[in-house]
Amino acid sequence: MTVIVGASAAGLACAEALRRKGYTGPLTLVGAESHLPYDRPPLSKQVLSGDWEPARARLRSAEALSALDATLVLGDPAVHLDVPERAVHTASGRILKADNIVLATGLRPLTLAGQPTLRTVDDALTLRKRLLGCTNAVVVGDGVLGAEIAATARRMGVAVTLAGPQSAPMALQLGPRVASELASLHAAQGVSLRLGAAVTEVSEDGVLLETGEVLPADVVVVAFGSAPATDWLQDSGLTLGNGIVCDSRLRAAEGIYACGDVARWHHETLGRMVRLENRTNATEQGIAVAANILGADEAFLPVPYFWTDQFSAKIHVHGFVSPDATVVEGSASEGRFVVRYHRDGAVTGVLGWNMPKQARQHRAEISLRCPAGVAASTPGAA
Repeated sequence: MTVIVGASAAGLACAEALRRKGYTGPLTLVGAESHLPYDRPPLSKQVLSGDWEPARARLRSAEALSALDATLVLGDPAVHLDVPERAVHTASGRILKADNIVLATGLRPLTLAGQPTLRTVDDALTLRKRLLGCTNAVVVGDGVLGAEIAATARRMGVAVTLAGPQSAPMALQLGPRVASELASLHAAQGVSLRLGAAVTEVSEDGVLLETGEVLPADVVVVAFGSAPATDWLQDSGLTLGNGIVCDSRLRAAEGIYACGDVARWHHETLGRMVRLENRTNATEQGIAVAANILGADEAFLPVPYFWTDQFSAKIHVHGFVSPDATVVEGSASEGRFVVRYHRDGAVTGVLGWNMPKQARQHRAEISLRCPAGVAASTPGAA
């Protein structure tokens, strides 16, 4: 029997890969939410904007899930893991014993003074209602999620201010050169930018910055970070540290694996521990765990990749960013370009701004053996 804790992208990818590769044993997916498995990237864009009904974000139809021949335990979060017994205990009192356990519990958002966050489909629907009825919204957080929420809210006609400590939106994920272009795009679309200063307080008057400026707000959205959802594993005996610590095979202990945002594993090519927070990695890791459960014994060696859509920009990033960036195709003035990131003469990453095909073509130039700076999609890199 295999039990997968986490019924989102990584967990579902693992379950499907197990069946596809010939696994015939009992299979159980445990999910904290009552919803059928759904995709998270559309929440800050299509679902929040109202372009999609929530059902459209589902990863699979009910019929496809039925064909998977897996038991879905939804709305019943895992609360304890007994590693020696390989048993998952849930909030309702279930005890699920298995030969293999896969941990794919993802992230929990950091919160601020009870203000709304956006992690679940219910969060997206609640936030949409609040945005539609507000005059001024402040998004606290200048990373991927904060920038996407600000762009979506602005498209909804809301007056939006984006606040955060970085010099430009997504500077950590894009590097200073491209992040400045993103800042210009947001400003041109009417987003008010208050960047380079930390938020110190949220009150009835609005959002207080460390500069002393107060940003008036009917709605404050918190999007300044998240943490691996490992609280329930504190007494498990597993090694925890910025995620579930795994070997290069994504194995946390004998018969225990992790995948998705919660997994921190040894990347043999990079020679260090890495944790990736992105949709592509969740799927790829789920598939890799399934293969190793079935005896593949293969190291997981991805080139990081993520994308984001904001206003007219579709941005695709492969590999790792660095301060040294060169435009190798197109131009910012055209609104279409490819940037190559490099360090010590080696290419560490590439980015496409409305040029996804061309960015993929340059991906082959990336050398992961070069000492890299910040991973483009690795908040948990270390």
